[in-house]
Amino acid sequence: MRTVSSRFFWRTVRVRSEEEAIQEALALWEERERGRVKLLATLDAARASLACGDGRVITQESMRELAAEVRDRGRARLIAESADVPLWRTG
Repeated sequence: MRTVSSRFFWRTVRVRSEEEAIQEALALWEERERGRVKLLATLDAARASLACGDGRVITQESMRELAAEVRDRGRARLIAESADVPLWRTG
């Protein structure tokens, strides 16, 4: 993945004027800032969720339990969906 500075370099090689290069640099900076703000908002939401007692402690055992829960939900869903299939399509 290219960094902002390398993208800026390759884009500025094609610009016609200093003003265009500055506009391009500002656009890249704004794009980066929007991503940063979105990431910070996501982190804030995650922290708030954890503070409310939501979430899960990550251990090997909790991951095994999660995998089992997901597996069981998937199996239950498949059984429920297969019950909805007309008999003429099952053979």
